[in-house]
Amino acid sequence: MQVTLRIRRFNPERDQKPYWGEYTLDKVEPNDRVLELLHRVKWEQDGTLTFRRSCAHGVCGSDGMRINGVNRLACKVLVSTLGSGDQVTIQIEPLLGLTVIKDLVVDMEPFFEHYRSVMPYFINDEPVPEDGRERLQSQEDRARFDDTTKCILCACCTTACPSFWADGAYVGPAAIVQAHRFIFDSRDTAAADRLKILAEPEGVWRCRTIFNCTTACPREIEVTRAIGEVKLAIRRGVDHRS
Repeated sequence: MQVTLRIRRFNPERDQKPYWGEYTLDKVEPNDRVLELLHRVKWEQDGTLTFRRSCAHGVCGSDGMRINGVNRLACKVLVSTLGSGDQVTIQIEPLLGLTVIKDLVVDMEPFFEHYRSVMPYFINDEPVPEDGRERLQSQEDRARFDDTTKCILCACCTTACPSFWADGAYVGPAAIVQAHRFIFDSRDTAAADRLKILAEPEGVWRCRTIFNCTTACPREIEVTRAIGEVKLAIRRGVDHRS
């Protein structure tokens, strides 16, 4: 199989505006991943191509990018899912809504600033149990927030959101998912504080329930559902989270 990669390129030190670079690769297998094709371009054709990647197993979330117009992790997308036959063209762009540093690398700091704003960590200052054991919870209580523990902070959901494109101050789906994980944890005591943060104008009410975030999530988290549950918790109060 022959694959043509059409990659959105931009080097702010040299280019006035982005442009499309095209690279042809021969002897591509259907089960090759897009990340492997990017490696071939960088190692065999153009060493200036810049992109992020680390674990290459869909765990670190560092290689999020737009592949054929959809936010995906390059390490998880097989060529066979993008076309068939002897010749396939794949278009790759950086994530939308964040400033491009170079080529496929975007500035993630605004994304992580929103993430930090929702206090994405366990809070409980109450005395530990007398027997010295950990704070226990039932399987049912654990299942309440199990889905949102899967987030790997790849930014695919947030950068697929039209509300985020229109207003970068919007906290975004990923931050809300991270807040959800602790808001609905029966052992945590800061749910009210997080709900207050998310009730602000740039919080959950910016969500227009478009479902782009759910479609974009490589971990198949029900992102829109989580956002809806946080909205209900704000309206009903912290005592009605179940």
